[in-house]
Amino acid sequence: MQKIKSLMARQGLKSPQDNLSDLSPIENLRLPSKEESRELREQPIDPQAQQEIINSIEDVYFSTDSFDIVKYEMEKLPPILNLQELEAYRDKLKQQQAAVSKKVADLILEKQPAYVKELERVTSLQTGLQLATVICTNGRRHLNIAKEGFTQASLGLLANQRKRQLLVGLLKSLRTIKTLQRTDVRLSEMLEEEDYPGAIQLCLECQQAASTFRHYSCISELDSKLQDTLEQIEEQLDVALSKICKNFDVSHYTKVQQAYRLLGKTQTAMDQLHMHFTQAIHNTVFQVVLGYVELCAGNTDTKFQKLQYKDLCTHVTTDSYIPCLADLCKALWEVMLSYYRTMEWHEAHDSEDTTRVAEGGGTTGSEESNFDRSYVKKKLEHGLSRIWQDVQLKVKTYLFGTDMSTFKYDDFIFVLDIISRLMQVGEEFCGSKSEVLQDSIRKQSINYFKNYHRTRLDELRMFLENETWELCPVKSSFSILQLHEFKFMEQSRSPSVSPSKQPTSTAPSTAATLFEQYCSGGNPFEIQANSKDEETEDVLASNGYESDEPEKSAYQDYDSDSDVPEELKRDYVDEQTGDVPVKSVSRETLRSRKKSDYSLNKVNAPILTNTTLNVIRLVGKYMQMMSMLKPIAFDVVHFLSQLFDYYLYAIYTFFGRNDSLESTGLGLSSSRLRTTLNRIQESLIDLEVSTDPTGALTASEERKEKVPSPHLSHLVVLTSGDTLYGLAERVVATESLVFLAEQFEFLQPHLDAVMPSVKKPFLQQFYSQTVSTASELRKPIYWIVAGKAIDYEQMLLLMASVKWDVKEIMSQHNIYVDTLLKEFEQFNRRLTEVSKRVRIPLPVSNILWEHCIRLANRTIVEGYANVKKCSNEGRALMQLDFQQFLMKLEKLTDIRPIPDKEFVETYIKAYYLTENDMERWIKEHREYSSKQLTNLVNVCLGSHINKKARQKLLAAIDDIDRPKR
Repeated sequence: MQKIKSLMARQGLKSPQDNLSDLSPIENLRLPSKEESRELREQPIDPQAQQEIINSIEDVYFSTDSFDIVKYEMEKLPPILNLQELEAYRDKLKQQQAAVSKKVADLILEKQPAYVKELERVTSLQTGLQLATVICTNGRRHLNIAKEGFTQASLGLLANQRKRQLLVGLLKSLRTIKTLQRTDVRLSEMLEEEDYPGAIQLCLECQQAASTFRHYSCISELDSKLQDTLEQIEEQLDVALSKICKNFDVSHYTKVQQAYRLLGKTQTAMDQLHMHFTQAIHNTVFQVVLGYVELCAGNTDTKFQKLQYKDLCTHVTTDSYIPCLADLCKALWEVMLSYYRTMEWHEAHDSEDTTRVAEGGGTTGSEESNFDRSYVKKKLEHGLSRIWQDVQLKVKTYLFGTDMSTFKYDDFIFVLDIISRLMQVGEEFCGSKSEVLQDSIRKQSINYFKNYHRTRLDELRMFLENETWELCPVKSSFSILQLHEFKFMEQSRSPSVSPSKQPTSTAPSTAATLFEQYCSGGNPFEIQANSKDEETEDVLASNGYESDEPEKSAYQDYDSDSDVPEELKRDYVDEQTGDVPVKSVSRETLRSRKKSDYSLNKVNAPILTNTTLNVIRLVGKYMQMMSMLKPIAFDVVHFLSQLFDYYLYAIYTFFGRNDSLESTGLGLSSSRLRTTLNRIQESLIDLEVSTDPTGALTASEERKEKVPSPHLSHLVVLTSGDTLYGLAERVVATESLVFLAEQFEFLQPHLDAVMPSVKKPFLQQFYSQTVSTASELRKPIYWIVAGKAIDYEQMLLLMASVKWDVKEIMSQHNIYVDTLLKEFEQFNRRLTEVSKRVRIPLPVSNILWEHCIRLANRTIVEGYANVKKCSNEGRALMQLDFQQFLMKLEKLTDIRPIPDKEFVETYIKAYYLTENDMERWIKEHREYSSKQLTNLVNVCLGSHINKKARQKLLAAIDDIDRPKR
């Protein structure tokens, strides 16, 4: 019951039902369930019986809360359990629990109204006590205030307060004096922290305070001391300003400018800044060059630090020239970038300064501030050109300090690239065209290129004299754009081209400038580790094959040279410059390959040689230099034309020079080709050495620009009939020239784009008079083969043995026709054999057949012209022979119509002309020689015209022949 009371006390004013629902299981009391309550209600209530059930409960159940009822009941169970006994015992416990629950519920319902009433009285009493406490507290406080406010002590406090205020004023003055005396320490700390505006502000405030407290003797000398300190701060401020020139820092510069503004020396600061930038350029370039010179000089005792910058530049070695130039430009870039960022800072702070002046409201101060801003703006704009001029002069001095004529090509191109980038920087920095840099690099380039071109011409002569004119097996898809030397052309067409590869004047306005790109970091003059393009070129066909895998694999092991050192694969290395002009398979390797390797009939691969590739690579290098340095574009194009001229002249000299050809009168060499060859010989070919001592110098200067005429390699045999007199070599040489001319035609728009407008006629003349004549060399070169491939002399002898004054018409042709056709069949077989080594293009094949047929037909006419006696039947026999020759010849060749067919037929038909028709015919047909015409008159017409008429015709022939003499 004690548990139940304590539980009710904790529950407060809750209803009995609520209290019953809040009973926890740990109270070891169990409320009756709904079913049990129903049973209880259904059972008659007997108070005496209920009391007996409660009294039967063991006393242990009314002990402390820690009593474990479950454990107690479990321990009472007998060892052997009986279900009926357990159920009877369980029912007994249920009855006891129900009786207790009923008793508790009755007691709670009985005492609840009294409990609620008493609790309300207690709560009301508590509220009244709290209100009384508050009233008492307020009363006591008001009594204390009245007591303290109206006593005599209050007057004493007022007197003490006045005295305290006076002492506080005195203490403030003492503290100010103490602060003034310790200003030096604080100023030093602020200067170390680079808080220049704070230091100056403090110094100025101290000066003002010192004048305020001048009546104190302890600070009488402080004013002069502060003035000295202010001057010292200005010196340190100037040093801080000089640091801006190499590494601009926004916060640092902002502090410096604020400090100068506090001093009222904004204009002085700008003058000092420009002086520092000028000095920074001088010191920077000198230190960079000095570092490289001392590094390369080693432990020599030379006092390089005492040399002038111009003299110091002459001591830079060739190996360190490019790294030094790159570092020089990087250092100058840092200076210009700092100046650029300085201008940005001032532009950004102009509006801020204007706003600050407007808020100040001072008219005089506003005018002064506007004047300062205007002065600074003009000074900065004027300083752009001055600084860039200093940069140009420094770089120009460095460029002229070393002779670059012996540099490697790639090194010189790299120098051009750096200077081109530097000129772009100048364009973006101040809009300058960099005339000083352009002029200096132009002079160096011309000097370098003359020496380089002369070396390349000598090298080309050596290549030509050692060339065996064997095919270089390139892929059918070969293009010169696949070569490293022409990569720059792809870059120039790409939208992501390097700024140094673009003309600065044509750069799109939307593209970011170098200053914007590298403003936050980096440097446009960083040397790339892979600046030289070392990518492999996939232009060579494997053993001459591209599509037939079985054929290729048959010779793959035979031709493998992958284990040969790269240096041994190079054809030629310039001892002076170290250049490797041709990166292709060496001639020795090509020479050692089997003939079947060159069977390219299946693929129309370009016909070219190692020497052709060498010339094409040189053209790429020359054009690369033109694209970087347009002022020498004309000189480069002139030298580039000499490469083609010399190659053309060499092909003509090796395979086409034959003075007897011109005497044929066939016009094998056009007047344009003859003019071109004469021009090349006069302007480029060194034919002899001058022996005149007085003109030795002039001759030497003239010969310096010329190259000795090349000589054909002794390995090239052009006299063997089995090889058709070197037809394979002639085809490779001639068609490689035609291929080279096609590449020049392809490059014409690119050359035209960089040529100065006043020099473009030279380029047009070069193409119209030289490049376009390359294919014309086919005629004289292949004419020599055609002239030797067929035994025309034997045919003349056979024709001379034929009787032409027969009296009856013959039905069988003469034997010389069969002999001539056999010669043509043998020529066709040899041509097929040669085509197994070298692909013979259709134009070449047509020209060869055309030449042979033309020579055969002219030999036939010459044989007919040698006839002493001839009848009408003999003339019919001539027609029969010629028709038989044509019929069999048409089966051997696809050329239609047959060349010079009318030449023979017209000559044969002339026999039937009358005297008057013959005279007109002779005047109209000047293609025949005087001997042939004379024979026609004497033999054909002599039988039926008189002597006078014959003399008249012979006189007409003589008149025609006289102009030729």
